[in-house]
Amino acid sequence: MQLLKRKRPLQAVHYLLLSLAVFAVLFPPAVVVLNAFKGTEEYNASGVFDLPNSFFNMDNFRTVMRIGHMGRAFYNTGIILVLSLIGNILIGTTAAYALGRFDFKLKRVILAGYVLATLIPSVTTQVATFSIIKNLGLFNTHLAPVLLYLGTDVVQIYIFLQFIRGIPFDLDESAMMEGASLFRIFRSVIFPLLIPATATVTIIKTISIYNDMYIPYLYMPAQKLGVVSTSLMKFAGVNSAQWNLISAAVVIILIPTVIIYLFLQRYIFSGIVSGSVK
Repeated sequence: MQLLKRKRPLQAVHYLLLSLAVFAVLFPPAVVVLNAFKGTEEYNASGVFDLPNSFFNMDNFRTVMRIGHMGRAFYNTGIILVLSLIGNILIGTTAAYALGRFDFKLKRVILAGYVLATLIPSVTTQVATFSIIKNLGLFNTHLAPVLLYLGTDVVQIYIFLQFIRGIPFDLDESAMMEGASLFRIFRSVIFPLLIPATATVTIIKTISIYNDMYIPYLYMPAQKLGVVSTSLMKFAGVNSAQWNLISAAVVIILIPTVIIYLFLQRYIFSGIVSGSVK
């Protein structure tokens, strides 16, 4: 009984901290949703925390779709996302397969290189990167951000690597005895077992690419190549911003991310936990 009495204050603090964390996560989206349904006059006359007059007011969403060219923005974003994710998964899984299944002299050097690359601020290399993209003739094309997003980061490598290290070598040996090549082993044995890790990397990379404004704005400034993140800039000026329209645009942009998360959530936590063991 005394032990239970001692634990109760700790549990109260625990639930209090969890409640504060939930509030901190849900409060900003809630404010955005409330203001997405307010007209310009209503937004100017009310507080940001006030409820809108009607949650069926879709004028802001129609304006955003028309002025922000959201349909074209989603199309451009979809092309970049699909190409980048396919490239990242292929490069990440094959690199992790080589590092996890084979021993060679430069193995530790390559792993150290991935870690070192994360320590270099990307801003310091943008002049050289921009020159390379321009000289390749990729400026103002979909391939410019795709090529930059193909860089495999150390988190992605370690997620795949820890999953591969958990796959018994007996499966590889059995496949070799059946005459399977290394590529066939990877395609038929290793890759199907990496589905949880692939789902984890997919959601992480999707959120990173989907929310990135810097690279599309710098390497795809043409209006017809706008993406969902840069479309928000059409509703903000130097001295003012249409926050109700920006809120409506943010709600539209959030919908695909929420849908993807709901479909892949059962893989995300298992993938992150397994990938962060070491």
